[in-house]
Amino acid sequence: MLMDKISIAGLLLGFAAIVGGQLLEGGHIDSLLQPTAFLIVVGGTLGAVMLQSPLSVFRDGMRMARWVVFPPLVEPKRLIADIARWSQIARKEGLLALEAQIRIQSDPFAAKGLQLLVDGADPESLREVLEVEISAWESNLKAAARVWESAGGYSPTIGIMAAVMGLIHVMENLSDPSRLGGGIAVAFVATIYGVGAANLIFLPVAKKLLTHIVRIVTLREMLVDGLAGIGNGDNPHIIEGRLKGYFVDGTL
Repeated sequence: MLMDKISIAGLLLGFAAIVGGQLLEGGHIDSLLQPTAFLIVVGGTLGAVMLQSPLSVFRDGMRMARWVVFPPLVEPKRLIADIARWSQIARKEGLLALEAQIRIQSDPFAAKGLQLLVDGADPESLREVLEVEISAWESNLKAAARVWESAGGYSPTIGIMAAVMGLIHVMENLSDPSRLGGGIAVAFVATIYGVGAANLIFLPVAKKLLTHIVRIVTLREMLVDGLAGIGNGDNPHIIEGRLKGYFVDGTL
């Protein structure tokens, strides 16, 4: 599984810029470390997201987070080669000869498409059945990705709430100057945590997940297009040329 190095580099650069800016202004890293503010912002954001999401969607969203560093494998060239091979088999031996290919498929979606061809489904029916499945699958993936987008929406607001709580604490201790600094620090650092988490982590993660979803959905659309071409009896070279139009330089 390939690592997405640009995601790691972007995250490190973002945090380095914030810490570096703090140090250049003569500040201390310790002043950015406020456990109370962290607890309020992270815990409050997590609670809000859990409240709005069904358990299955929330769980899928957490699992999908690994795609930021280890994206799903998308190999359009390999898929085109497979479809071209299936097309050659169908032209030479008939659609029933594709039954042997079904058993060796690791992707259930590809196996289902080949099974529809073997069962004699016409291209339009095949396309309709598979596109319905793609649509439902895409909707589920996007719902999971929106868990992170929602966190990016709640986080700044929770940060402001934590800031107000810190200021309330300050007001309650105006008679004790020694306790004012801590309350003010929590107030301002909480805002940094809320806005920073939203714009450096939650929203970028959501956008990256949506990018990967588009790529893998496009790959399935390529598969449907290729299978429909086989069902129509199109020339393998025509099918291959049409599928290459989905990507540039071998990537989606």
